[in-house]
This record gives sequence, structure tokens and C-alpha cells, in this order.
Amino acid sequence: MRKRKKHLEFNINQIQQLPSEQLLNLIMQQQQVIEELQQEVERLKLSLQQNSKTTSKPPSTDLLLKPEKPPADKEQTKVPKRKPGGQPGHQGKTRFGFGRVDRHEQLLPQECPKCGSVEFIEAPVAVERKQVAQLVAHPIEVVEYQRQSCKCVHCGHTHTADWPDEIVPGQDLGVGLQSLLVWLGNYGHLSYEKQQELLRELGGIEVGVGTLVATNARMAQAVKGSVDRLREWVKGQPRVHVDESPWPVLGLKEWLWVTTGQNFCVFHPGDTRSRAELIAQLGESFDGVLSTDDYSVYNGYSVKAQQKCLAHLRRHFKKLLKLKRANNQAIGQAFLDLIDEAFAQHQQWRQTHNDSIYHTWAIEFKLRVTLTLKRWIGRAGYEAGKLLKSLRDKAEQWWYFLDHPEVPPDNNLAERNLRLAVTKRKVSGGSRSMKRFAQTADLLSVVQTCRRQGRSVIEFFQAALMTQTSSGQSLSLLPEPIP
Repeated sequence: MRKRKKHLEFNINQIQQLPSEQLLNLIMQQQQVIEELQQEVERLKLSLQQNSKTTSKPPSTDLLLKPEKPPADKEQTKVPKRKPGGQPGHQGKTRFGFGRVDRHEQLLPQECPKCGSVEFIEAPVAVERKQVAQLVAHPIEVVEYQRQSCKCVHCGHTHTADWPDEIVPGQDLGVGLQSLLVWLGNYGHLSYEKQQELLRELGGIEVGVGTLVATNARMAQAVKGSVDRLREWVKGQPRVHVDESPWPVLGLKEWLWVTTGQNFCVFHPGDTRSRAELIAQLGESFDGVLSTDDYSVYNGYSVKAQQKCLAHLRRHFKKLLKLKRANNQAIGQAFLDLIDEAFAQHQQWRQTHNDSIYHTWAIEFKLRVTLTLKRWIGRAGYEAGKLLKSLRDKAEQWWYFLDHPEVPPDNNLAERNLRLAVTKRKVSGGSRSMKRFAQTADLLSVVQTCRRQGRSVIEFFQAALMTQTSSGQSLSLLPEPIP
């Protein structure tokens, strides 16, 4: 303590001996350091307050920030939410039946409650109908096929019967059950251990993990040709959405990319998050409109046109509302209002498709964006300045949808399709090899593409297995042309 005190007195004595000009420079330097530290403190506070509304984090992470009990003043002023469940006027899906009846069962009265008689007139007075979907006693049936070889009566030739289409020689599970298990593992996010339990609960059968792993790999091989054809087809499409997410493989960070449109979705397993992976999916250049976020890999890629995700930009401007210095709040609110207006107008166009009203608004809107940029770009701090410069220098990428409303202003399509893979990654923890990573990408591509086309995923899996066994060919995942 004594040494530190003497050192402090010595520094003070030195400062007191400095000329006034040097002392003023020292004060200015200290003030600059203080301002930088204050900005860093604000930035760190802001990072602690990030949630699903201000970043791309999933809503599940918000639970860590929510208090166990709301404040007392908010309990009184809280606006009541609508009741859970179906709202008035909601059309139920099972209210009018399931579209088919597999079995009819007539329920007859057994005894008259008034006189005790057990005899009734055969013709009913009224019939009340109710369809109920039930779990049958043995949903998994174990069948032993006995394939016989017999001699022909006329020529004496010995002929062996064919196996049914629903089984594959050398495999213990039928194609229908294999397809269901692959669907459960890649769309239902059921681990191999839980698939074992399901087979034990529903069918009373024991299946090893090795069989389930082999089933998943067999299905991936059956659909590989279909997915490869879809990948080549995607390169010639007029519009695609692209996004990426990390994927662990043996503890190393790999990347799962997604390229999607309204009626297709292709996943690509990548070693990196670099431009090389984008080129592997779309080629050296893409003669269409590319919808992405503002990640640097997409900047400078040769495309016909690009639309950056306006929802990501909105999150960045929303962060400025919590930074009190350098006009951040005013800038953030000004551009939040503009972005919200753009989203509302584009939604209205999607409902009405009135091009005249939309383009008239877009011309006036672009003028207001330009004037707002000119007003604030010279008065913005560091964080806001980066956003405004991006809006100025990449205007044709941020506002492409103003002249082409058929292109959405966000990249939500890619993010929604990628969410299935992210959920599977969290459940499975990633892949144990690059080969399995590639198989998962192919199977997820089938799942999401079939869903976007309104096709049954399980039926496609079944057909893929049977087609591969019978002819070695692959089914088509290409969307049917619109007549």
C-alpha cells in the first residue's frame, strides 16, 4: 500500500509540473478513452439484452431472461390475452370426419331400460354416426413369408415364387416400416434408442441400433440420385433463398447450407462457410435473384440480382434504440418506421396484387429513404454509420423488392426450412462422419421438398426403396410444371 501511494504521489507531481498545453492534451486523451469505454459498456449491456426479437436467436433462448414472476405493476395493467384453443369461427380439421372409413361397427341396444325386454324391432328409429380414429391392437405385424419352389406340371421346370414388393430380400423390416423409421428419425427427431422403444411399445419386437443405422443409410442411398438431380435443376431457377448453419461432425464445426424456393429445398453439407460452398451449390455465377442475409460471403458473388433480408436489417436498427449516444435512437426509430412500412405495403401487395398502387408507393418511398439517409448519415455514430453506409452503398440489394414485388423482402423462407435441420442437430448433436452428414443432408432435402410440394414423405421413401430394388433407378423430386 505504501509503495502504491508513493507511486501515485509521484505521478501527480509529474502532472502538476506539465505545461498547460500538454496537460490539456492529456485531458482530451483521457476524455476520448472514457467515451470509448462508455460505448463499450453500452455495447456489452446491449449484448446481454439480446433476444429472439432483436437477433436471429430462437424464442426458446428467451426463457433464460424471463423472471419467474412479473412485476406487481405489470400484473394490474397486463392486457388479457385470448383464450387458448380454437377461436370462434375456427374450422376444425376432424369435425366432419377423416375422409375414409376402414370398418363399420353397429351398436345395438341390449335391454330396454323401461320394461327390461331384450327384443327390438329390426329397423332402427334413428342412427347416430361418429367416426373415431383408433390404434389397432397390432399396428406392427410380423409376417413369415414361405417362398416355395415348385415344378411345372407340363415341362417339369422348377420355378420359385417372387417376393412381395413390400419386402426387400435380406432385410428384416418391410419398406413401409423402414420409411416410417427414417421419417421419425429425420423429421420426428427420434433418436435410435427411442425408435427401439417405439418398436417395442407398438409391435413388441426388438430391433438393434445397427439395423436402424443401416436402414437410415439404405434410404439415403435410395434417394441420392433424386437429390443430385434436384441440385442440378436448382442452378437454373429464377429465384432462390440461401442460408447456412453450423453442424458438428466429430466435434469439428462443419456447415449445413440450404438452397430453397417455393416448391423445393436442397441441403448441402459443407466443410466451410466460404464462397466455395456457395459456388458448389449454384456455380461460379447465378443467373437469377439470390435472397440472403448480409453475410460477407454473399457480397460480390456474381448474380443477376440480390435481395438482402430486410428483417435482419430491422434487428440491427432496433438495437440502436438502446444506444443513447450519437443520435442512435432517432436514427433507429426513423428507419424502423420505414422498414415496417415497407413490410406492410408488400404484404398488402401479396393480398391484392395491385401493381399500380404498389409501384406508385414504391417511387415515393425510395425518395423518402434517400432524404432520410442524407439527413442522418453525417450525424451518425459508429454503429449507426455502418448501417447507413450499407443502405447507401448496397441500395439495389436492400430495396430490390420495391421494383420487383414478386421477390419477398426477407429471407424467411430459407430460415424456416433450415429450422428443421437445426432442431435435428440439437437433438442428435451432429454427425459422426462426413458420410453420415451427407446422408442427413440428402434425407432432409427429401423431407422438406416433399412437404413443400404437398407430397407424402413416407410414400416417397417407400417408392424410392422399391424402385431402387427393382430397377436401380431414382424417382424425381422436380416440381411438376404448372399448366
